[in-house]
Amino acid sequence: MQQKRNIQIIEWEDLDKRKFYSFGVFVTMAIRATVYPATLIRTRLQVQKGKSLYTGTYDAFCKILRSEGLRGLYRGFMVNTFTLISGQAYITTYELVRKYVSNYSKDNILKSLVAGGSASLVAQSITVPIDVISQQLMMQGQGGHLTRFKVKPKSSGAKASISFGQTRDIIAQIFAADGVRGFYRGYVASLLTYIPNSAVWWPFYHFYAEQLSKMAPSDCPHLLLQAMAGPLAAATASTVTNPMDVVRARVQVEGRTSVIETFNQLIREEGFCGMTKGLSARIISSTPTAIVMVVGYETLKKLSLRPELVDSRHW
Repeated sequence: MQQKRNIQIIEWEDLDKRKFYSFGVFVTMAIRATVYPATLIRTRLQVQKGKSLYTGTYDAFCKILRSEGLRGLYRGFMVNTFTLISGQAYITTYELVRKYVSNYSKDNILKSLVAGGSASLVAQSITVPIDVISQQLMMQGQGGHLTRFKVKPKSSGAKASISFGQTRDIIAQIFAADGVRGFYRGYVASLLTYIPNSAVWWPFYHFYAEQLSKMAPSDCPHLLLQAMAGPLAAATASTVTNPMDVVRARVQVEGRTSVIETFNQLIREEGFCGMTKGLSARIISSTPTAIVMVVGYETLKKLSLRPELVDSRHW
C-alpha cells in the first residue's frame, strides 16, 4: 500500500519577502474583483426588512443587473480596494503569529487557530472604516431607502455614477452625523464576526486538506486538494458566523449603536430565520474567494520560496 504524504505547509521563514509582497498585491486585487458583486448582494439582503426588496440571492442579482446595470454590482468597489492594505496586514500577521506559536507548540491546528484570529483582529482595525464607507455606497440605488446617507446626484434627474465624488459625499455625511466614531460603527460586531470566522477557517482548511490527501491518489497534486479544501472550510466558517455577520451589516448601515439590541430586534421581527439572511450569498461569494485565495496564496508562496528550497516542495 502506498503511503499517503502529508501536505507540506510553506512557513514564513521559507519565503523571499520581496517576491511575496510584490506578487501578493495582484493576487489580493484579483480576489476582491471576483467576489465583490456577491458581497454587495449579501449586504443588501442582510439589511432589508424581511423580503421587502429581494426574495433571495438570484432575485437580487437579476434585479440589480436589470435596474442598475453591471456598474450597480460594483458600487463602492473603488473604495473597497483600499482593503488591499488590510489584506497585506492580515497575511503578515498570520504568518508571523504562526511562527511565534511554533516556538511553543508544533500543533498545526493550534497555530492556525491563534494566527487566524490574531490576523483578523489586526486586519479589521484597518478594514472597518473602509467597510462602513463602501457599504453605504453599496446601498445606493435600489437599497438607498435602507440607509441613513444618500448620495446627491450631480444634476437633477441624472443617474448617479460611481465616483470618488460620491465617496467624498458619503464621508462628509458620516463625519457630520457621527464624527470619527461613525467610521468605526460596528467595530465590535466585526470583531465578533471575523475573528471567529478566520480562527475557524484556517484549522478547517488544513483539516479538510489532510483528509482529502488521505483519500486521493498519492500522485494527486497538493494544489488541487487545497483548492477543494478551501471552499469546504469557507462554507463551514460562514455557517458558524453568519448570525453575527447579519448583525454587523445592520449596525454599520442603519447606524445602530448596540450589538445586543440589534440582535434581539432581529430575533423579534424575523425569528431565527433572520440569522440565515444572506448566508447563500455569503457561501456563494466565499466559494470562489476560497478557491482563488487558496490557489493564489499557495501559488504565491511557492513562487516566493527561497531559491534553495524550490526543489524540496511537492506541488
